[in-house]
Amino acid sequence: MQISRLQTENGPRWAVDRYFLRLNFSLGSLLALPARQQPNYIETQVTTEPVYGTLLAPIEPHQEIWASGVTYLRSREAREAESATGDIYQRVYSANRPELFFKANGWRVVGPDATIRVRRDSRWNVPEPELTLVINAYGEVCGYTSGNDVSSRDIEGENPLYLPQAKVYNGACSLGPVIQWIDDPQVLNTLAIRLEILRSGSTLFIGETSTSLMRRSFTELASYLFRELDFPQGVFLLTGTGIVPPEEYSLQPGDSVRIGVGDLQLCNITG
Repeated sequence: MQISRLQTENGPRWAVDRYFLRLNFSLGSLLALPARQQPNYIETQVTTEPVYGTLLAPIEPHQEIWASGVTYLRSREAREAESATGDIYQRVYSANRPELFFKANGWRVVGPDATIRVRRDSRWNVPEPELTLVINAYGEVCGYTSGNDVSSRDIEGENPLYLPQAKVYNGACSLGPVIQWIDDPQVLNTLAIRLEILRSGSTLFIGETSTSLMRRSFTELASYLFRELDFPQGVFLLTGTGIVPPEEYSLQPGDSVRIGVGDLQLCNITG
């Protein structure tokens, strides 16, 4: 089952597979339910209206996106190399407590074919392709989507306390194209993740990894996120990147970024 959000002539609408959901349907209401109750709730919301319109980011404006850092060995190595205090990334990678940080509110997130941005005060900006968990109010992983945690690596490398400026700014997060609903979180353990950057129609960089290379489990990340935090209408969690382009591949306006997570393909233009 795939859940999507589309822009129509009458405003944004949610859909499941080929049909719209009722006008008053909200993803937050669905994620407020335990996983076992969600299929029945969706059945009561499906209409016979065929889907049309332009895909939007599959998130509501009031919902939050959080992110995980240094969950892949490749990410740890890259951050050690770029940072003046690289040893902290080794400690984070091997520590019991994961790195978790706030990334964006839903209203800041862009969807498929929309524009991501690079910071004007940064010289090294990269896309970070990430499996993004969709988690309900009970901390249960219900689905996933493709995510792009756009980052200014030179700003973060200069000082770890600059992380919010390196990660949180206009156009720094995209999600989509849809949410893939799942019955068993085990299917997430071997998903292929791909990144391709194109410039003037030619491939500038390409990389691949797999969620099987992650050091931490998804249930572990979700568990830590829900310590001392409530998400009454669910939350999205970026799970870290295992693909890090070298410094010569900084994003520029006009670049096309293609991210694949499993069968989900997310494309954006850099502005």
